[in-house]
Amino acid sequence: MKVQVCIIGGGPSGLLLSQLLHLQGIDTIVLEKYSRDHVLARIRAGVLEHGFAKLMREARCGERMDREGEIHNGIHIAHDGAIERVDLHKYSGGSSVIVYGQTELTRDLYDAREQMGGKVVHNTEDVTPHDVNSDKPYVTYRAGDNIVRIDCEYIIGADGFHGVSRKSIPKAVLREYERVYPFGWLGVLSRTKPVSPELIYAKHERGFALCSLRSQVLSRYYIQVSLTDSTEDWPDDAFWAELKRRLPEEIATKLTSGPSIEKSIAPLRSFVAEPMRYGRLFLAGDAAHIVPPTGARGLNSAASDIHYLYHAMVDHYKKGNDTGLDGYSKRALARVWKAQRFSWWMTMLLHRFPDNIPYDDKLQETDLAYLFSSEAALRSLAENYVGLPF
Repeated sequence: MKVQVCIIGGGPSGLLLSQLLHLQGIDTIVLEKYSRDHVLARIRAGVLEHGFAKLMREARCGERMDREGEIHNGIHIAHDGAIERVDLHKYSGGSSVIVYGQTELTRDLYDAREQMGGKVVHNTEDVTPHDVNSDKPYVTYRAGDNIVRIDCEYIIGADGFHGVSRKSIPKAVLREYERVYPFGWLGVLSRTKPVSPELIYAKHERGFALCSLRSQVLSRYYIQVSLTDSTEDWPDDAFWAELKRRLPEEIATKLTSGPSIEKSIAPLRSFVAEPMRYGRLFLAGDAAHIVPPTGARGLNSAASDIHYLYHAMVDHYKKGNDTGLDGYSKRALARVWKAQRFSWWMTMLLHRFPDNIPYDDKLQETDLAYLFSSEAALRSLAENYVGLPF
């Protein structure tokens, strides 16, 4: 089989790029390691910056997002028993975010690819890029006892942190930057009415907490836990009790608890791989960078990669202009590092670090006090949260 662009990874990044390129007449194939059901069973964050929402509409996949998504013009930060609101709309110059579950977004992209006859192959084993530093790269995968070869002009690695794409770049070329945080997030999904119509980020001496939502009847809550904890250590009653301890009383008394329908612990890390291009191989999303979920930048950082790749590919195939492809890594990384900085700052601001000394605690307190005393600081938070320009 021969295509113009082979995309490794059938998550939202790979599907979105495939859909956008298809609309421009550029032939793609998506190779996904797992089944469609498995991909759609992943529970992920769903805060979409305005640039991502625009990209979904451009891909003709935004109708349900616009109909069912929750437009949020602000967020709340709770600390010292009080709660303060950050007016995203005001301080960003009129922008907002959309809360729309990643699972639903991915479902919309799958449906669009199916309706347009897009080539998406699931359950591909032993996917391997070949000759990526030549002008004739190809990808192989195993289907049962058969080895299938895909000849292509470009390979997009959108196969996540543990995928094969980044590992296909020689170690002598690749440089990796990483910070692993000494805690994780225990997340619970429950079929309950959200305690707040907007997200609440809570800083507490017992640890961080977050009140989020997927819809008006589906809530997502998180608490900071030790990396040695497991979900078995946190039965539902213990989770709800601990969450309420970390929230201001006025919020805790309104919180509706219920049986968890999904529960998991995610470790937190910051990670960047450079460069994001090697020959005809381009990295996108988690294959190249990871952020803590505190600032809601993970999926949105992936979207910015797709924005740059999409326009670069269109310029190449439609105009014979390779400026976008040649500059992709530098341009994408410039925005990636800004997202890294914001996510790191939000994480440092709101979490309880086990090795903190009193000096560190006072700096956290001062940083929070400064945030709500300075319109410039609030503008910086809002501009980063709704999404910096592509």
